[in-house]
Amino acid sequence: MKKALLFLGFVSLLGCSSYAPIKVEKYVDLKRFMGDWYVIANIPTFIEEGAHNAVESYAMNKDGSIATTFTFNEDGFNGEKKTYRPTGFVTEDKSNAIWKMQFLWPFKSDYRILYVDKDYKNTIIGRIKRDYVWVMSRAPSISDDEYQELVKIIKSQDYDVTKLERVPQQALNER
Repeated sequence: MKKALLFLGFVSLLGCSSYAPIKVEKYVDLKRFMGDWYVIANIPTFIEEGAHNAVESYAMNKDGSIATTFTFNEDGFNGEKKTYRPTGFVTEDKSNAIWKMQFLWPFKSDYRILYVDKDYKNTIIGRIKRDYVWVMSRAPSISDDEYQELVKIIKSQDYDVTKLERVPQQALNER
């Protein structure tokens, strides 16, 4: 919990500058977007350093907010399981691609769906500050070709892709 509070304070303090526009997905079908997403790679926040088996899950609440559950094993496949439950809020109704994520009231951090493929199989989540990014998939692994295409998209958004880290994933039957 201490890490989450520190993270929130840190993220909220960084929100005071202006940044170049970032391109988000034109339209996100929220019903199709809900469900489990395996984190394939990221520019991690400090709470995600060393994460294994990272999964972000979304479920629509009756009030339109998004119940989010982020789980991972700390520092290894057998590491302590960590779970965070922020709430997502869609803040731009035209595209449904711009959200705020709230870990602790009243702080909300920037969360943008930069890309989702037509089959809702792979997605890229970013922030206008370009400090963090997440490559996620419905499966715990993707092909190298798919990964390289997603990295190209991230690079086209002016991210420093040298900071990208692969997140180790273990198939469910191996856990």
